[in-house]
Amino acid sequence: MSEKMKECCCESNLKEMKEILNTHERDKSNLIQILNEVQEKYGYIPEFAQKEIAKYLNIELAEVYGVITFYSRFTLKPKGKYCVSICLGTACFVKGSEKILEKAKELLKIEEGQTTPDGMFSLDATRCIGACGLAPVFTVNEEVYGKATPEMVEKVIAEYKNK
Repeated sequence: MSEKMKECCCESNLKEMKEILNTHERDKSNLIQILNEVQEKYGYIPEFAQKEIAKYLNIELAEVYGVITFYSRFTLKPKGKYCVSICLGTACFVKGSEKILEKAKELLKIEEGQTTPDGMFSLDATRCIGACGLAPVFTVNEEVYGKATPEMVEKVIAEYKNK
């Protein structure tokens, strides 16, 4: 589904949102769980969804937005089919993860926080992912690649391009 279709406030999207919302009580404490479900559904949290959540929970839109922007797990922009994340935590950084990030930027022709025009890849720099013993690491979606090198990220990205 294109970004434009996801962002629209059309009937099918409203129906999907109501299905998500109706599985939760109208309690502000459910905000993060609802945001998680919306993020899983759309790959990001569209503006129409934020408005529906605020209305459903009877909270300000700014509060919904504040929670989304506070937690790095949530995103306001669509991510690519393959999310490449390079760890820049201390252990990874000391072992050269910045070179891996630079190689990924060069290969994908995008900067951190961006998605390729074809929607296939997005690139993020993250902090510690808890795999310090494998430093430096990067992930593609949920797959972790340890003891990484710029050559390894090049090989892995090439494999995903050919899927």
